[in-house]
Amino acid sequence: MALKQVHISVHGRVQGVFFRASAQREARRLGVTGWAKNRPDGSVEMLVEGEEESIRDFVSWSHRGPSAARVDNVDVRWRAYTGEFHDFRTQD
Repeated sequence: MALKQVHISVHGRVQGVFFRASAQREARRLGVTGWAKNRPDGSVEMLVEGEEESIRDFVSWSHRGPSAARVDNVDVRWRAYTGEFHDFRTQD
């Protein structure tokens, strides 16, 4: 399976509902790396790298998020793998 990177923007009620912490748990469970951060517009932005199948599972999870979230829209942009991340972190 190929290594991939994906940029994800999640819109809806996704801040203040532990979305980033839940994303970190899911990323670690799937063995993918990258980061998640809150954006000023109320969305959550994520950059994720790893095996394509695991990335697709993470993208599927991002359409749901944690139980307190309400996901209205997910923008997904595939990119070339860079290998720059060693784990998955949340950013302020």
